[in-house]
Amino acid sequence: MAESKVTLENEAAQSTSALGPLVGVAREDFVSAVALLLRETASDPARIMRHAKTMTEDMVKIMTGKSDLAPHPKDKRFMDPAWQYNPFFRAGAQYYLAVQKGMRNWIEELELDELERNRANFISNIIIDSLAPTNTLAGNPIAQKQIINSGGLSLIKGLQNAYNDIVHNKGMVSQVDKRPFKLGENIATSKGNVVHRTEMYELVHYAPTTDEVYETPQLTIPPQINKMYINDLSPEKSVVKWQVDNGIQTFVISWRNPSKDQGHWDMADYIASCEEALEVVSEITGSKKVNVSAGCSGGQTASVLASKLAATGNDILGTLTLMVCVLHPEPTDVEAASLVSEHGIELAKQRAAKKGVIKADDLARGFAWLRPNDLIWNYVINNYLLGMDPPAFDVLFWNADATNLSASLMGDFLTLFQTLAFSTPGTVEMADHTIDLTKVKADLFILGGVTDHITPWKATYRSTQLFGSKNVTYVLSQSGHMQAILNPPTNPKAKYFIQKKAGKLPATADEWLQGTEEVQGSWWPLWMEWIQKRSGKKKAAPDGVGSKAHPPLEAAPGLYVVEEV
Repeated sequence: MAESKVTLENEAAQSTSALGPLVGVAREDFVSAVALLLRETASDPARIMRHAKTMTEDMVKIMTGKSDLAPHPKDKRFMDPAWQYNPFFRAGAQYYLAVQKGMRNWIEELELDELERNRANFISNIIIDSLAPTNTLAGNPIAQKQIINSGGLSLIKGLQNAYNDIVHNKGMVSQVDKRPFKLGENIATSKGNVVHRTEMYELVHYAPTTDEVYETPQLTIPPQINKMYINDLSPEKSVVKWQVDNGIQTFVISWRNPSKDQGHWDMADYIASCEEALEVVSEITGSKKVNVSAGCSGGQTASVLASKLAATGNDILGTLTLMVCVLHPEPTDVEAASLVSEHGIELAKQRAAKKGVIKADDLARGFAWLRPNDLIWNYVINNYLLGMDPPAFDVLFWNADATNLSASLMGDFLTLFQTLAFSTPGTVEMADHTIDLTKVKADLFILGGVTDHITPWKATYRSTQLFGSKNVTYVLSQSGHMQAILNPPTNPKAKYFIQKKAGKLPATADEWLQGTEEVQGSWWPLWMEWIQKRSGKKKAAPDGVGSKAHPPLEAAPGLYVVEEV
């Protein structure tokens, strides 16, 4: 059971929520995708009969014990020996696999283009995953053994977990046990203080831990749908601690969780806040330059900021680090994105504007149902059928601590997606300027994750071709999405890929991959060396945080991360 818990933690950590074009999926997009499948199926009755005949033949073989259908050896749902040796369970698995095979063959024969095929595969996988026998007590041998071994206590605990989710988690199955975590005590523990606060954000300045610091500070811009303390989860995987321990003057923006009354906050407002934060950091440190790092949708915000600074002739930006961030999305990057339509996006914008904000619970629920096997059925089995608590894992605690998204900002993010604003310079007006990344000359460090299915690494690589920067470094970290970032030197399995020879990066990700080498260890030391070379000289570390103009206020991580809306 301990091994399965670790597996559940790792799988869930690969599926953290992220802001992207999927927030523009409307229920009509699902309906139209299903309707397309039905229309295409009905267009060829002979094909229907052919597949029905094949399915009937499979069922007869299963009933007579002659079927050779078997689950994939790595499908963890069917690892228990009962699926192989118990006739009842073996037949149940084979019925499921027959339906899965029939669905796959049926879709392969449909006359669909690539985008339509992605939609069909995505919808069919959701349906097939929901039909797995392992999702039910009658069809899950491990759950049945657990009832016997626990004397029925697992069944009682499972019912308690289900009741608690209905009453306290709005009907969604819990993905994390939140009880062991408390902000400032065993999570987000790096020392520092809020040094500036507005209605929209807090600026946290972390205390130096070295006798000397580099002249140029670094400001981190987090995503708007997650709390900023992902940068400071625990001492062993804290990006903040890594920075201050290496002499970097470290600042992080903490966005406020918007209420309905703040639904008008748009990209222009967030960019103005970023510009203000840069000026505050500059005043506190005395540096004319500020390095910026950002991840996921925070990277999109940082890119708009970089464009705005270049357009207005503000040279405060030092370097720019973008982590697991897609600036040039394509509909085929992820299958779920294939559901997004122009009409659906407009409907999503209209509904969001009417509500003022997209609630954090609704975002989490929608994201979970886009990956139900990883984010729903895994937990149904663990929490309800096995009667176990969900994992107590810091990344999942942070992921569950999501925030609302203002309707106006969502509309701007969808506009960036629709118009491909970052890759069509000079065509899209946003944040009081025309977006043009070719005018951004700052040195760039861009990170992708090998198994990232939220922001696929080849999509993140496209960003290397969008800026006017002459010095661009691209690193491909192991693992996916947030795990690609939180990959510290203490991780024995850490590794990354980097271009063997320094110089201009190739035009495509495939070309880049051909010229890379695999490096054992974390990419953090490489990144830190890269930043330090671009952070000026060393000077004596300040005695504390803030300045006379911006004195220290509440201790890190501040008030906005604990404020409830």
